[in-house]
Amino acid sequence: MIESIRIAGVASYSQTPEFLTGLSKYNFLYGSNGSGKTTISRLIADDGDFPTCSITWTGTKLQTMVYNQDFIKKHFSQSSELKGIFTLGAKNIDILKEIAASKAELDAITNKIEHMHFVLHGQDGTGGKMGELATLDEKFRLKCWSSYTRHKAKLGIAFEGFRSSREKFKDKILKERACNSSPLKSLAVLEKIAETLFCIAPTLAPTIPSIDAAKIITHESAAILKKKVIGKEDVDIAAMIKKLGNSDWVREGHAFYDKNEMACPFCQQNTTDAFAQSLNQYYDEAFKEDSRSVDDLCINYKDDSARLQREIASVISTPSKFLDVEKLKKEKELLDVRITMNLQRLTLKKKEPSQVVELQSTSDVLSTIGTLVDDANALNTEHNKMVENLAHERSHLTAQVWKFILEEELNKDLLNYDTMRNGLHKAIADVKVQIQWALTSQQAKVSEIKALERSTTSIQPTIDAINALLISVGFDSFSLATANNKTGYKLIRMDGSDAKETLSEGESSFLSLLYFFHLLKGSNTESGMTTDRVAVFDDPVSSLDNNILLIVGALIKELYHEIQAGKNNIKQIFILTHNIAFYKEVTFNPDNLHFKRNESTFWTVKKNGLESKIQKLSSNHL
Repeated sequence: MIESIRIAGVASYSQTPEFLTGLSKYNFLYGSNGSGKTTISRLIADDGDFPTCSITWTGTKLQTMVYNQDFIKKHFSQSSELKGIFTLGAKNIDILKEIAASKAELDAITNKIEHMHFVLHGQDGTGGKMGELATLDEKFRLKCWSSYTRHKAKLGIAFEGFRSSREKFKDKILKERACNSSPLKSLAVLEKIAETLFCIAPTLAPTIPSIDAAKIITHESAAILKKKVIGKEDVDIAAMIKKLGNSDWVREGHAFYDKNEMACPFCQQNTTDAFAQSLNQYYDEAFKEDSRSVDDLCINYKDDSARLQREIASVISTPSKFLDVEKLKKEKELLDVRITMNLQRLTLKKKEPSQVVELQSTSDVLSTIGTLVDDANALNTEHNKMVENLAHERSHLTAQVWKFILEEELNKDLLNYDTMRNGLHKAIADVKVQIQWALTSQQAKVSEIKALERSTTSIQPTIDAINALLISVGFDSFSLATANNKTGYKLIRMDGSDAKETLSEGESSFLSLLYFFHLLKGSNTESGMTTDRVAVFDDPVSSLDNNILLIVGALIKELYHEIQAGKNNIKQIFILTHNIAFYKEVTFNPDNLHFKRNESTFWTVKKNGLESKIQKLSSNHL
């Protein structure tokens, strides 16, 4: 059965939850139209459509069958024919007995599964064997944590990585028990050693990147610097250029010669074709290649020297404690001056390739810088060896601390924890095996019942029963008949014409309710009519006159008697209505004929402003 319903954040219900709790076999809710009753019936029909709400079941979740406007729309508005309601044939007594016996066996299996779930999880899902296991784990977790709190002041570093979580600390205890082979030492000895090893905190020093100066030193000794880059000497014009002693001046003028229409760019006099040819031969490919070498050297020296300066600046900005940073800064200043001078000389060489240029060597400065870095890294290495050895010693001490806790403080607790935990795990495993076996048996029994139901089902008894009741209350102008597909119903007039579209609102409402009453005892398929169910009636007497209201009340009371006598599979009923007369009719109980003690609950659903509120009543008095 449904034990409780939580409603929040849907339709007219606020985010603050409203509750229906302590629900019984018969549950009655009274409220005016628009108060929020249909939201409750829709939630029972399919709680998956309401993520902010929830339904709590006692035992196995049952099939819910809900009569409301959604039911009427689904079965009476979407098709010209009604789905047939299959019921068990009363004539085949032997098969009915088999079904009854199988149903009893299925109920016994279901009860066994529910009992085993109770054994595992308890009444509220937090008890049972799983709850015992959780309690055992928590007690052991607290016991382990007490060792941490007792020793964290003097031995806290030994617990590094496990001080923020009791669960992690407990897991570490269990892991150490499996692999810790350290010698056992007294607490006094451990605390004495910890005073030395745990009271200093050295760290590994990073290695300083080496300074790569090879390229810049190579550039400074490039052969092209000492080479006079001039034109070809066996050309006619060579003697003149040599006499002038300024090849670079002529080279600059040559750049404007072609643009000046072969007129001399210096004196503006016209020249001959022979002069032009001689001039071009003078600046041959060798001259051009050497000029490119000068250009490349300028670019490479500028790029490589800038990279080198950045590397040294980076070392200065993040210095090692073993590095003489002030001396490194002075050497860098000297290096920067020499690089600046060399860049100027290279600029001159590029402008006047015929000049011999000598760059100032930076090798001595770079050698000093390299020595500073190497000396610092040597000290780094020694320091790191010491730190690594200290880490090794600390590791030994840490293992010994865990060993002390295992042997001297938690030994008995561990043995007791193992014994109880192993027993609970075995019990839980056994129950899970039984549940799996029972589920397999349950599925087989369900299939068996379905097969038996299919062999003795028919849709005709529902036709006969509904037509008889329609005639008894005066609805004799239409009736139910078997549809052409032989598995459904159609509505016909006396002359055989279709009646579905011409029914009055009262006729349609009463017919849909009769259909629901019979569906409660049957199924739209050839099996499933013996499934245990929860029945919900949401305003079943809307659009019905007082005479029909009394008939519906009588039909519902007949359900009460069938449920009490165990003649159907309805395990719980919800009736929601806005009609005060109908409410009194279905809740009236003068001689306790309907309900046993504590089998009914009574509620009101009201709008408080724009929000729906639910209130529990002590009786059916409003």
